[in-house]
Amino acid sequence: MDQNTLKITNVLSDPTRFSIYQFISKQRGDVTVQEIADQFSIHPNVARLHLTKLEDVQMIDSTTKKTGKGGRPSRFYRLSGEVIQLQFPFRDYQRLANIALQSLADFGEAGLEALEKIGFKYGRESAEAYVQQFQVDHQKLSRAEKVKIIEQIAVNQGLDPEVRYDEKRNEIHLSIYNCTFKELMSEHSLSLCSMHHQLFNGIFSFFFGEHTVKENSKMTDPEAQACLYSVIALADES
Repeated sequence: MDQNTLKITNVLSDPTRFSIYQFISKQRGDVTVQEIADQFSIHPNVARLHLTKLEDVQMIDSTTKKTGKGGRPSRFYRLSGEVIQLQFPFRDYQRLANIALQSLADFGEAGLEALEKIGFKYGRESAEAYVQQFQVDHQKLSRAEKVKIIEQIAVNQGLDPEVRYDEKRNEIHLSIYNCTFKELMSEHSLSLCSMHHQLFNGIFSFFFGEHTVKENSKMTDPEAQACLYSVIALADES
């Protein structure tokens, strides 16, 4: 076991510290020491110690900002952009993914089409696996119930989603705050965004049949914090 892995496992071995990390990972913005102290009913000094240890292994980042209330600037914490991988023995799946994507990119349009088919198939199979695991008859569910399941599928894939069903307009609005491929986006944004789009097509086709997924924004857009989709033209419920 390398030293960095040992440090990470030691940091996460504390249940409170692990819970703090999970809490921060679900926030859309920065958190303060006092917010952590209040959330976990601990003294601010204890909260600061936990946050420092998480920052030492690059699981979170911090910045100091003026609050506009006078006094010293406050320190704010948020999830870092580093990817933490714990594998025994080590497997370099990120490098393998990069090689596979580059190979598909070399085939041009045919490679992109193949990747989109993979995304659609994976999305549909994810939906099928979920309803089978929990023995859900999805054909008897309301639209609102289906939306809740779709949100949970996205949660299980680490996408940090928000899903909202607009009953009046018969539309679903999907926000994705964590791209599971973000480390590869700088070189393969076109391929990966297309694949993600088709992944959601696969999930929604399983639950709703005919539909249209409209991409409103991407994380790669300037100032964008999430990938935003609208699912429209849903088939009428039987």
